[in-house]
Amino acid sequence: HVQLVESGGGSVTAGGSLRLSCSPSGYGHITKCMGWFRQAPGMEREAVAAIYTGPGRTHYAPPVKGWFTISRDNGKNTLYLQMNSLKPEDTARYFCALKTTSNGTWFDARAYNFWGQGTQVTVSS
Repeated sequence: HVQLVESGGGSVTAGGSLRLSCSPSGYGHITKCMGWFRQAPGMEREAVAAIYTGPGRTHYAPPVKGWFTISRDNGKNTLYLQMNSLKPEDTARYFCALKTTSNGTWFDARAYNFWGQGTQVTVSS
């Protein structure tokens, strides 16, 4: 049974920072890619960033590129999302996701096999 547990969400004022963490457990699949998605109320889930486990190649959605950094600590088997200069429009529930195949693109939520429950990020102006 695969579990992805996110942590690190919270409430900050604009310009602040947060670091999200995601720890997967209970699986023996090969991980091809891990990503962060977010969903604001009334909006579709959107890709934020992803990292491919082999080459360590990273990808970012245009709204967060330059502000957010995705990384992975292989020793701790933990995925991170460092979010700097947060804006009110970054307010959303953030989800960690894991992709076990090479099918699909990093920004396509349908390509991910496993998901966490999410952690809420609220940015006030």
